[in-house]
Amino acid sequence: MTTIGIIGAGHIGSQVARKAVELGYDVVISNSRGPETLAELVAELGEHARAATPAEAAAAGDFAVVTVPLRSYQDIPVEPLAGKIVIDTNNYYWERDGRIPELDKGEATTSGLLQKHLPTSKVAKGFNHIMAKEIGTDGSPSGAENRRALATASDYPEAAELVAKLYDEFGFDTVNIGPLDESWRVERDRPAYVVRQNAAELKDNLARAPRTI
Repeated sequence: MTTIGIIGAGHIGSQVARKAVELGYDVVISNSRGPETLAELVAELGEHARAATPAEAAAAGDFAVVTVPLRSYQDIPVEPLAGKIVIDTNNYYWERDGRIPELDKGEATTSGLLQKHLPTSKVAKGFNHIMAKEIGTDGSPSGAENRRALATASDYPEAAELVAKLYDEFGFDTVNIGPLDESWRVERDRPAYVVRQNAAELKDNLARAPRTI
């Protein structure tokens, strides 16, 4: 049984957990406030889920999903994630996170910042440009007409492949943008952000993205 360590139990983290458990994964989910605050969610998820600290979730997962506010990315535990694939859902909301000059200037990407923080992990972008409530409801079977597509990016092919596998299980096609330094194309306020699109439309939207907003 594959275990997913989820660091962050907000809108995206809880929806990923729900769908993952539905698909047969084990989930260890955490937040910054402590496992006891997740009792209601874990009770809803059932026997294939448990609450833990971020470090415990990182250690327990065969791979991890990091879904915390960008301002908190440096709080993600490093050592328990060494050698593991980490799916990053982060988006930059300067109103919440404060100004980050290298993002404002187009000199970095949100997932690239996490990769620098986790130098021994393999970070891939995932689930950042879909509304949380649609993660478990907007998927369709493989080959379905006009199937929704989501993007990923990673400096590690195996990490991008894992995201593509998970996307397919969740009901989505994948468009691989390439390395993390191209992942800005699917960040906030670009044409591909939180709109429903099939693979061809997503590719067009990625190509039209401006580097800075």
